[in-house]
Order: sequence, then C-alpha cells, then structure tokens
Amino acid sequence: MDTGILILRLLVGLLVAGHGVQKVSRHLGGKGLEGGTEEFRGDGFRGGALTALAAGGGQIGSGLLLAAGLLTPLAATGAIGVMTVALTVKWRHGLWVQNDGYEYPLVLIGTAAALAATGPGAWSLDAALGLTPYPLGWAALALVAGLGSGLLTRLVLHRPPAAPAIAER
Repeated sequence: MDTGILILRLLVGLLVAGHGVQKVSRHLGGKGLEGGTEEFRGDGFRGGALTALAAGGGQIGSGLLLAAGLLTPLAATGAIGVMTVALTVKWRHGLWVQNDGYEYPLVLIGTAAALAATGPGAWSLDAALGLTPYPLGWAALALVAGLGSGLLTRLVLHRPPAAPAIAER
C-alpha cells in the first residue's frame, strides 16, 4: 500500500508543481510570467502578474509538499484550492477534457483529498518526522478549506463578463 501511495503522491504532486512552473517561467513548456499573466487575464481574472505568481507559487509549493509527503493536509488544501479555481474556469465547457472541460482539475482535487484521507504513507517526510497518522478530520478540513479558498479566490478576483452594449434606437 505504501508503494502505491508513494507513486500517487509523486505523480500528482509533481504534475501540480510542474503546472505551477509553467505559470511563472518558460520551463516545462511555460510561456513565462507574461504568458501566465495573459492566461489569467484571458480567463477574466484581476491582478495580472501577482495573480499568476500567487497561483504558480501555490501550485509549486503544494505540489512539492504533496510529492514529498510533508504537511500532507496543508499540501492537499493548497492543491485543492488552486485546482478549484481551475475547475471554475473550465466549468462552462462541461466535464470532459476533450471539450476543455473540468475533468482534469476534478481528478486532481479528488486525488489530493484522498491523499489527505489516507495519509502520505510510510515513505514520506511526514512519517520520517513522526507527524503521521493524521486524524481523519484533517482530510475533511483540507477539502473544505481547499474548496472554500478556491471559490473565494474566484469570487474576489474574477471579473464578471461585460454586458453587451445595447444599441440606441
């Protein structure tokens, strides 16, 4: 079981971190901070470079913490938060990724929540530091705080679409 959890942590954690690297740099196929800023503006978010830096930093930090199995409930909260924002962007396209839907962010949210519930396993920094097992309540808190922070971010930083101009008669 610990081997499976390690593989899952490494896969999801490094993918989330890599997604953040793309937001703020030209590594891993990213378009630099300018590209990350444009992506957020194109999706209707305020804040420009600061928003891209916060999102990228959150993804890098939470992803690396998940991969290492360090402070797992906190790492899961961060990953769930940033992926909830991504889900809200993709929501209008429906579920499936081939239609630019929210399938992928939903899988990452579910996986981060599952890792918070199962714990990081024996081969983790949490275990090495004696921080495990975490009580199951931490998983519920990670899910609620992650979803809440993502939805609050959307509420605060997203601009409503401009109303179409009414032609004068």
